[in-house]
Amino acid sequence: MYEHHSIRRNICGTAESIRQITPELLYSCYNSFYNLSNMGLFICGILLGGLIGVGMMCLIYYLSGQDGVTSAGLSLKVSIKVVEIAAKVFDHTLTTEEILYYADIIHFMIRKFAHMGLYFLLAVSVSFPLYVYGLRGIPLMLIAGAFCVAFACGDEYHQSMVAGRGPSKKDVMIDSIGVLAGIIVVRIVGFIGRKTIFRKLSKDYKRKKVAA
Repeated sequence: MYEHHSIRRNICGTAESIRQITPELLYSCYNSFYNLSNMGLFICGILLGGLIGVGMMCLIYYLSGQDGVTSAGLSLKVSIKVVEIAAKVFDHTLTTEEILYYADIIHFMIRKFAHMGLYFLLAVSVSFPLYVYGLRGIPLMLIAGAFCVAFACGDEYHQSMVAGRGPSKKDVMIDSIGVLAGIIVVRIVGFIGRKTIFRKLSKDYKRKKVAA
């Protein structure tokens, strides 16, 4: 059945072939084949990406479920931390009042960048497994983009039922920018990977298959 395939060989060998094995031969085999240059990294894109995507959606849904006061307080804490880190980086001492003043200035931007960042990560987790399994180009952008933007619309509707929160078309647009950026990054990384790392692995695999 496997007349012309290497699988036809009996991997157990024979008593005669086993007697011919020496420690030197075993070490030579180990050093030739069991090394980093012969190793490949494989990621189960659908399962892993799907779990990460579900996790991101749960995180976004959880944050959207916070009431207005809690949500604003969380983003204000982040803004204060950003101001404190910037002050340390630039070796500038600020009073508590100054920290609160600058935090209040950047508070709005922090909230919108958080929106964009969350949907960037969601888009990456959704589009990467699709890319791995062959969905690329415009179809990838349409399908992954439509899914993420639809989730953003549903999330805004969810916020309309939370105290102190409300739906915003502007937020959907900001989320969409994050989605677009995430899909573009996946396409760029995937393209570079196919032209460099995975192309080399494919060539090595074919060369070994022919040699076998």
